[in-house]
Amino acid sequence: MTTLTDPRAFLYGDALDPDAALRLTRDALARAEDGELYLQYSHSEAFGFDDGRLKTASYNNHSGFGLRAVSGEQTAFAQGNALSADAIARAALTMALIDPARQAKAPPPRGNNRHLYTAADPLDLVPFADKVALCQTIDAAARARDPRVAQVSVGLLGSWNVVEIVRPDGFVATDVRPLVRLNVSIVVEANGRRETGSFGIGGRELYDRIMAPETWNRAVDEALRQALVNLEAVAAPAGEMPVLLGPGWCGVMLHEAVGHGLEGDFNRKGSSVYSGRIGEQVAAKGVTVVDDGSIVGRRGSLSIDDEGTPTQENVLIEDGVLKGYIHDRLNARLTGVAPTGNGRRESFQHAPMPRMTNTFMRAGKDDPAELLSRIKRGIYATSFGGGQVDIVSGKFVFSCTEAYMVENGRVGAPIKGAMLIGDGPTALTKVEGIGNDFALDEGVGMCGKAGQSVPAGVGQPSVLIGALTVGGTALS
Repeated sequence: MTTLTDPRAFLYGDALDPDAALRLTRDALARAEDGELYLQYSHSEAFGFDDGRLKTASYNNHSGFGLRAVSGEQTAFAQGNALSADAIARAALTMALIDPARQAKAPPPRGNNRHLYTAADPLDLVPFADKVALCQTIDAAARARDPRVAQVSVGLLGSWNVVEIVRPDGFVATDVRPLVRLNVSIVVEANGRRETGSFGIGGRELYDRIMAPETWNRAVDEALRQALVNLEAVAAPAGEMPVLLGPGWCGVMLHEAVGHGLEGDFNRKGSSVYSGRIGEQVAAKGVTVVDDGSIVGRRGSLSIDDEGTPTQENVLIEDGVLKGYIHDRLNARLTGVAPTGNGRRESFQHAPMPRMTNTFMRAGKDDPAELLSRIKRGIYATSFGGGQVDIVSGKFVFSCTEAYMVENGRVGAPIKGAMLIGDGPTALTKVEGIGNDFALDEGVGMCGKAGQSVPAGVGQPSVLIGALTVGGTALS
């Protein structure tokens, strides 16, 4: 079992040893200001249970390296799927294409012995049959809950990654990263109408919590509840109106519409609406936005980022004032600030870039019920599905998977087809209330940027936005 083995054994063997990796890195990056050799071993599994049977069961493993040299704004990058000295030596030929370093060599990341999650392998600790049985049990439980249940889909995913960063200055850092996730989707049908509800949960942990009856039963209950709510939904109104966003997962709108605009590469290039605005009031008083990759066990957390920098809490907006951006090493060096632990890559096949980890708005002091009471006519959104965002401008369109009409401070009928339309920077200036009910999401988020996807977390308290455009199908 991999849990009983030194994880570095998956990176090093007869074809490559740690001394050779360091020597090759020093030789390859002799002309560079910065860079690293990134080694990775990964294996993953996915189960898909649908229509009462196991439809898919997949297992994949892969390993490889990414070699990167940085000089000024230039980057040379080569990757290969063989962890061997010969393959790395061939890749090193690409590093000679960059201009020689004109500046002093970049210093290594600070050391870090902190571990935010277990190094154990979730895949090997639970037998295959037990994972299939869990999917079967969830399917049967969901169908027994209500006669209107027409279809149940269960997804169970797990992965285990070993990564090592080797720098020419002798810095070496290793991280072992587990990740698990459970998804439950339920379709209900009544009077010829079909609606869907879903719920997911996960994190950098083992399968233990997911397989506990209290956890998967909650997933079934929440997915069914949402589906039955949507079964009663009426057409959403259209027009500009107050919107109350629920806690937790609704932070995905903050992530997309605001968070990407605070990434260092966009701001260094001047292509973000937040470029050059540090110290300015960019949001309503009381709005504090944080990116923190150091929260124990969270989906977006990392003990170290993919350049070896320890993750940390980064306050980006404080009481409405822009305080800073999130950076990888390259953008931090070029803008004269310290890296923030946000250099991330999808795998060894990609170069790192500034990426979010767990991004959220901090709690305020308002009672959520009091925020609701302020709304004469508007909507209360508790969950989002798909959306589109222009990263540079922050303009967004989000579909609500669960939302309700609000009339005279009271939650009314559930609505279907509601779309929230606006832009993140403007929406932040229209925040009129921030609840005391902060929550992080359940651990299912994925973030995409420049063709790379990485796990991410979001969160927020209840947030009252004074006016947002709601796209719907009913006359206002």
